[in-house]
Amino acid sequence: MSTPATAVLAFAAGKFDRYAQGIMSLPLMKQLKDQVPNAECTIVPWNIPRQLLVNRAKPPFDNAELRRAMVLTLDRRAFIDILSEGQGEIGGAMMPPPGGSWGMPTEVLQKLPGYGADVAKNREEARDIMRRLGYGPDQRLAVTLTTRNAGGYRDAAVLLIDQLKEIYIDGTLNAIDTTQWYPTVMRKDYTVGLTVSENGLDDPDQQFYENFACGAERNYTGYCNAEVDQLIDRQSSEPDIAKRKQIVWELERKLAEDAARPAIFYPYSAACWQPYFKGHTMMVNGNYNGWRLEDAWLDK
Repeated sequence: MSTPATAVLAFAAGKFDRYAQGIMSLPLMKQLKDQVPNAECTIVPWNIPRQLLVNRAKPPFDNAELRRAMVLTLDRRAFIDILSEGQGEIGGAMMPPPGGSWGMPTEVLQKLPGYGADVAKNREEARDIMRRLGYGPDQRLAVTLTTRNAGGYRDAAVLLIDQLKEIYIDGTLNAIDTTQWYPTVMRKDYTVGLTVSENGLDDPDQQFYENFACGAERNYTGYCNAEVDQLIDRQSSEPDIAKRKQIVWELERKLAEDAARPAIFYPYSAACWQPYFKGHTMMVNGNYNGWRLEDAWLDK
């Protein structure tokens, strides 16, 4: 069902046993609970961050300083407060703790570019960069911001456009159908965009080889750094978990410095089911896993 309101009403009418596989927004969960007070719901961390896409080959966004300014204007906590009702995490490429095993702790993450807690200070630095590049209140940069026409993408994209205004960038939303979205980003037929990174595993190999290695199919921005590729191979072959984690964090630092594909935030999400649906445990680090349902039953 493409319309959430229709799906909630159908659930309330007892037409199906379960709603969402942990991809329901928290505001929608509240609507469902209003309709079905006896529904059982659970909230889990979502290993599917919203990410900023910048086409590094298209002027003026081929300028590293401009991309840095865009990262500095992000108010990640505002995304969480507005879109996820205050429940969510700030992280880098890897899912942050407690749900993730490889993400940086907050005190380490905040040392990376754009992750400092003082948003006003970050934005002033970003505006200084933009002014040096020739932009300002009377010389603004117009851009089309492309995203997939689905709630998880579109809602965050609208908020991103609002935050880019703080640094003299005026965005126009281009929300396109799913059938067009993936071909569009793979062809790099966009300038600025917002994506949702669908991570199947909380594992550095899946994340880095799939999204950040030179030439990877889902490396939508065309990011390529030989040093990063070497670090990806090093962490993959390191058997000691503690040593591997240090290499992963070095990778996180490099990706943040390069504004490779900045993670904006990690939301929490929900799933709800009828009281007679029993035996299924939601995963806390992979929303696409745990769905064989071999231990679930309907207690009718």
